[in-house]
Order: sequence, then structure tokens, then C-alpha cells
Amino acid sequence: MHRCVTTRRLLARALLAAAPALLAFSALATLSAPAAAWQARNFPATALRGVLVVTAPPEATLNGQATRLAPGARIHGADNLLQMSGALVGQKLVVNFTLDAMGQPLEIWVLRDDEAKVSPWPRTLGQAQSWSFDAAAQTWTKP
Repeated sequence: MHRCVTTRRLLARALLAAAPALLAFSALATLSAPAAAWQARNFPATALRGVLVVTAPPEATLNGQATRLAPGARIHGADNLLQMSGALVGQKLVVNFTLDAMGQPLEIWVLRDDEAKVSPWPRTLGQAQSWSFDAAAQTWTKP
């Protein structure tokens, strides 16, 4: 019985000795988490810009026209985490999106304010085909 008390005391001392290091590590992890959340996102050259309103999933409007989200559509929130379309019903969202072979939105990124300010960005396939895209800078140039 006396041995258990000694083990507990040793464990308590070890935890107290390690406490400053643990606090420093947790503070570092807390400071680095917001920086990781706001990393620049790279959009593909096939991404178009639009305004998405999910009406009744999978039904939505994109740039004012009725559409249906593609089967397996993924919506990335402003924090780049996946969002369920049902949680976005009725919200007017500025997005970049890609289309599947049927012309339905497949990959959708809800834009942060800094991303939405990048202009120009094509809204139609015709614009995307006639403009040139710099993938490194994530900018489009009109002819």
C-alpha cells in the first residue's frame, strides 16, 4: 500500500515538471490553428464564379438560374471544411464552382471576402475559354 502512494507522488511531480512545456505547446497550437485555417486556396482553371442559393437540396439557383447539384457535389465553406447543402438553404453565397459532364455544379467553394474581391473571374464557360488563367497568382486576364 505504501508503494502506491509513492508512485502517485512521483507521477504528480512529473506532471508538475512537465506543465510549462505542455502549456507552451498548447499555446503554440492555438496560435498556429487560425493561420492554417486562412491559407490561400488554389482554384482550378475550370472554376467559374457565381452566386449560389440552395433552395431545397439538391435544388438550387446559380447566377439566378435554376439548377440541381450534381450527385456527390461537395461544398467547401469559407473555412474550407465541407458543408452540407441542407445547412445552407436560403443563404445567398458568392462561390467558385466547377461543373460535371452534365453541367451541374460539382465542386463548390464558398468564398471569403478577400477571395471574392479577385476580379475579373469568369462567370461562363465562354469567358473561361477566351481568357487566360495564371494558376500561380490565381488571376484571370481578359484578352
